[in-house]
Amino acid sequence: MVNYAEESDGFGALLPAGLSDGLPPVATQEAALIEHFIAAFARRGYDRVKPPLVEFEETLLAGTGSRVANQTFRLMDPVSQRMMGVRADITPQVSRMALSRLSRVPRPLRLTYAGQVLRVRGTQLRPERQFAQVGAEIIGSDSVRADAEIIVMSAEAMISAGVPELTVDIAHPDLARLICEDLDIEPSGLREALDRKDGAAVAQAAGQHAPLFSALLRAAGPAEGCLVALRALGLPEAAQRELDLLGALVAAIRESTPQFALTIDPVERRGFEYQSGACFTFFARGVRGELGRGGRYHCSGGLEPGQPAVGATLYLDSLLRAVPRKPPAPKLYLPFGTAAASAAACRAEGWSTIGGLEAESDAEEAALRLGCSHILRNGAVQELKR
Repeated sequence: MVNYAEESDGFGALLPAGLSDGLPPVATQEAALIEHFIAAFARRGYDRVKPPLVEFEETLLAGTGSRVANQTFRLMDPVSQRMMGVRADITPQVSRMALSRLSRVPRPLRLTYAGQVLRVRGTQLRPERQFAQVGAEIIGSDSVRADAEIIVMSAEAMISAGVPELTVDIAHPDLARLICEDLDIEPSGLREALDRKDGAAVAQAAGQHAPLFSALLRAAGPAEGCLVALRALGLPEAAQRELDLLGALVAAIRESTPQFALTIDPVERRGFEYQSGACFTFFARGVRGELGRGGRYHCSGGLEPGQPAVGATLYLDSLLRAVPRKPPAPKLYLPFGTAAASAAACRAEGWSTIGGLEAESDAEEAALRLGCSHILRNGAVQELKR
């Protein structure tokens, strides 16, 4: 096999920060992973859509898309002289399609997608600015069963792809806000302290309600234990309703006997640009960055009334770090002059072939140099000895 990882000519320095070339065999494995997830979602009844890479700014950033406006590259369309945006996330595009081109399709609508996204800047955990997404959305249902279906389906697809020790971390970005509204607390300083997980700052910002918010911060952990701790807090009515939905979600997930760890962080909200209600993030032990995230959101294109929705987006760059590398498929060398019929017969048998383009003095040496594991000799396939 040719070791592409060791091939370098210095051109990598010409690429912008956060962008990289996809070389063999990683690019091949990424494509295979995408098709693995699309097929897994299709088996659950999700139909594939393919939104464009670039859209007019006013539609790309309307409704759901407004929350990722600061991550969106803009450029001028030389044909229409209108501003366009390069998608930073595919979910807002799926929302637009659901509310326009697919508005007459019966609900709930199940859609899946895959494609590249480009962002203005990376993060500390994900410095990559261009990467592939694959995901699934349920649009037109506010049932907690829809949330559970998305979580379990995504998790099972990752586990079957080889992701080890998967953890699903559930959050609720609106829980602290609802408590603040009920108690008439100014949320800004408290919200920042909760984001930093700074216990002392939380206690100071919460004032007389410090015990409640400190307990909220400490409740994070395994799902069932967290729910017990949260129920003991005697939350205000609006927050209690959301807590009941969170408990129902955990129960619905547990019914599927999932082979993954389930945790809850009731104050986490970072990275959930347009989600509200229950949200979730996928992690794997020892893997940098999240494998994907998603949650409940309001599917809106700006002018339409909108519809309830839930979805998950998986990140292929992180997933490639999590799944085991598959050995490359064996390649068969066809010496120069091999008959076209013989070559076609080898490919029909499943071989990936490399044909000699000019007469070679040593066909075996040429085969080894090109990374082939087998060679065709006198009409028979023979394994090469390295």
